[in-house]
Amino acid sequence: MTIDSHQHFWIYEAEKHAWIDDDMKVIRKNFLPEDLKLVYQANGVGGCVAVQADQTLAETDFLLDLAEKNDFIKGIIGWVDLRASDIDTVLKHYSTFPKLKGFRHVVQGEADHNFMLRPDFLNGIAALEKYNFTYDILIFPHQLGAALELVRRFPNQKFVIDHIAKPYLKDGFYDGWAILMKAIGEHKNVYCKLSGMTTEADYNNWTPEQIEPYMQLVLDAFGANRILFGSDWPVCLVAGNYTKTKELVTNFIAKLSSEEQAAIMGGNAMQFYNL
Repeated sequence: MTIDSHQHFWIYEAEKHAWIDDDMKVIRKNFLPEDLKLVYQANGVGGCVAVQADQTLAETDFLLDLAEKNDFIKGIIGWVDLRASDIDTVLKHYSTFPKLKGFRHVVQGEADHNFMLRPDFLNGIAALEKYNFTYDILIFPHQLGAALELVRRFPNQKFVIDHIAKPYLKDGFYDGWAILMKAIGEHKNVYCKLSGMTTEADYNNWTPEQIEPYMQLVLDAFGANRILFGSDWPVCLVAGNYTKTKELVTNFIAKLSSEEQAAIMGGNAMQFYNL
C-alpha cells in the first residue's frame, strides 16, 4: 500500500495561517479529508499520516476527530508543548488514542538556533519514549547541528527529519547541509521524509534534475529502509500538483529494487509510525 507520510488539513483562517503568503495564495482555502480522498483515488494512494500545522492542543484534537471519521487517515502527528511542566500528564492522556503516533514542533520558526537543546524541551523529548511516541523534526539547515546533538542524546527515540531539512534549493546551497545530513543519517533511530522539496525550489521553474542530488544524498545517508515518501499536500500545490510531487519521488527511486521502492512508498511509514 502507498502511504503518504506527510500531509495537512486545515480550515483556513487568515490570522492563524498567516504563513501562507501572497506567493502561496492558491492554498488560502479549506483542505479537508473529502478533498484529499479524491486526490488519493486518482494517484493510487491508500492512506496517510496527517501532520499538525498549528501549535495548539485544539489542532491535535481536530486531527484526531478527522482520523476517527476517515479510515484512510492511518495516523496523526499532533502538537503538545513539550516544554510544559505537566508534559507527562498530557502525553498520558494522548496515549489513549491509537491513531496518535507522535508529535511535532515548528522549530524552523524559532529564532533560537539551539531551541531543541534547551532543558525544558529536552525534558519533553525524554518523556516521549515512555509512550512510544515518535518525533518529527521540522527545521532549516542552520538548525541541523542542534538536530544532530538531539538525536545523539536520545538513541532509543524514533525521529524523522521532515522535508529533508529544507535545503535552500533555490540558491543551490548543498555542501553544509549535506555534511550534517550524512552525520545524522549515521544514527539508526533517525528516518527522513522525501517531502517538501519542490516548495524549497523555485515554485514555477524547478526541475527533477535540480532536486535529484539532494534526494541522492538522503538515499545514501539513510538507506532505502529509512526514507519515506511524503507529499506535503496541500502545500505542494504551490509548486505543482499531487501527481508531479509523487512522480518526483517514484521516478527517482525507479532504479531501486521493487522491495526498496515499496518500502519507501509505504512500508517504512507503516513501520516507523506503527500504522
